[in-house]
Amino acid sequence: QVQLVESGGGLVQAGGSLRLSCAHSGRTFGNYAMGWFRQAPGKEREFVAGIQWSGGSARYAESVKGRFTISGDNAKNTAYLQMNNLKPEDTAVYYCAARISAIVATTDGLYRYWGQGTQVTVSS
Repeated sequence: QVQLVESGGGLVQAGGSLRLSCAHSGRTFGNYAMGWFRQAPGKEREFVAGIQWSGGSARYAESVKGRFTISGDNAKNTAYLQMNNLKPEDTAVYYCAARISAIVATTDGLYRYWGQGTQVTVSS
């Protein structure tokens, strides 16, 4: 069993920054990908960013390119999402997810393990 626990959400003004963390524990597997998704009220969950854990190759949604950065710390088994220049439209519940594959997928159905989510609210 794999557990994912997000933290770091909160309320921030437009233009501000937040860093989300996703600590993963439990079963370890050799090659996998971590992803961040978000879901705003009344909208479908959408891909934000993902990283190939072993190689570090990252992928981003167009809406966050240049503002968000995903990274991972092997020693701490933790993935991060650094969010800069936040906009009100970034307001959502953010989820981290993991899949047993080296490929970073943008479809949430391809991720097997999920965290509980953390709320990010950006005020204008």
